[in-house]
Amino acid sequence: MVIPGTKVRVRLAPSPTGPIHLGTARTGLFNWLFARQNNGVFILRIEDTDLERSEKKYEEEIIEGLKWLGITWDEGPDFERRNGKWLLTSKGDFGPYRQSERGEIYKKYLEELIQNKKAYYCYCAKEELEAERQEMISQGLPPKYSGHCRNLSQPPKDLKPQVIRFLTPEVKVEFNDLIRGKTVFDANLFGDLVIAKDLEEPLYNFAAAVDDELMKITHVIRGEDHLSNTPKQILFQKALGFKEPLYAHLPLILSPDRSKMSKRNALTSLLEYRREGYLPEAMANFLTLLGWHPRDNQEIFSLTDLIKEFDLKRVQKAGAVFNQQKLDWLNSHYFKEMQTETILERLKPFLTAEKISAPEETLKKIIEIERGRMKTLKDFMKSSAFFFNLPDYEASLLHSKQEPVTKVKTILEKTLAILKEIAAEEFTHPIILKSLTELVGKEGRGEVFWPLRVALSGLKASPDPIAITEALGKEETIRRLKIALSKLNEK
Repeated sequence: MVIPGTKVRVRLAPSPTGPIHLGTARTGLFNWLFARQNNGVFILRIEDTDLERSEKKYEEEIIEGLKWLGITWDEGPDFERRNGKWLLTSKGDFGPYRQSERGEIYKKYLEELIQNKKAYYCYCAKEELEAERQEMISQGLPPKYSGHCRNLSQPPKDLKPQVIRFLTPEVKVEFNDLIRGKTVFDANLFGDLVIAKDLEEPLYNFAAAVDDELMKITHVIRGEDHLSNTPKQILFQKALGFKEPLYAHLPLILSPDRSKMSKRNALTSLLEYRREGYLPEAMANFLTLLGWHPRDNQEIFSLTDLIKEFDLKRVQKAGAVFNQQKLDWLNSHYFKEMQTETILERLKPFLTAEKISAPEETLKKIIEIERGRMKTLKDFMKSSAFFFNLPDYEASLLHSKQEPVTKVKTILEKTLAILKEIAAEEFTHPIILKSLTELVGKEGRGEVFWPLRVALSGLKASPDPIAITEALGKEETIRRLKIALSKLNEK
């Protein structure tokens, strides 16, 4: 898998034509883990040869998403910050390579292929090609270019070149996929492949083959949706005398119904999960388990653990089914294990968005109460909302149908009187509980704590009322108890 004496060099090469997909993020993780495990180099290369569909905002999302997961790359182009380009700093904060900035390099190799008669200009119009394609389909033949312009002795008069084509040899292309094993393609079915619109606009497969050579990529680890691109890139490599890297094609991420994952039945953008309040630690852990099996039944891995444990040989061939319940479970696990201060730091953007302001000590108390019930940071915002704003509720929620309103009112009045006697600086869980012990012993636990719970939360189901009391503090607790009593007085 790794040739002795060879420096491992891998790359993630996304196209900035849409939000960063979970599949791209997982591919990035697998490449990064493989590089780190082998003391190798991980490169980020933005494949933006499709100038019409590529957008700067999507490139920025790719960078933002990778950094959120903790993925860093090891080198980049050596240029200064001009025209919005990324700055290469001594700290290693490299910008990515961009194919749109490497045009002169591709032009050189296109000209080499043309000069060596391994590529040629094609003058066929789109309409002619489509008619030819339909004719082949009607005859049950694989649709491919007929090679009309392959042997032209001179350019047709009054016609401009439409594209540059590669003179595809009629051979079998065979390679050993590190995941799928021996893989064979019949290049005779390809026809003469289009490799560029002109010398200034190379297409993806050609540019990728050139870059992999010049960046000395040793292993191309990518999704199986690129499997059909591999034989084409190998043909270009052979024609240019390039070294062939090793290939490994990862299984696709599938929806629960085993269909290709789409936005119709799941979120597919990595940053959407961040916006929904998932933790990068949990997401990295989850994505790595999509298509990769550890040696035992362990499911919780830090990035450090994964660098030690990851093995490309344990990547499965079959599609990896996305399991939302598993992701939620992992996320909640990380909340339970995480320091309260760390959770608070992660929550701050969500608190700011909701315009919630409270002392840090109060927020920490609320986090301690809610952390066992949290699946996401957004869940915290929903489940803890009553701490910041008491929801309106019906007075009937304060008592059961069998219980007289007068009795509930009396118990709440006694509760209020007891809590008023506690000094604000001593308003803590142990002291509050101790102060209410006598009343609870006389009236019953449910009779005291049920109306207290509702009065403080406005909800039928909420956390421990004593914990809520401590988190709210004396002043707010008294205010809410008075609101409850006024509701009972109106009945």
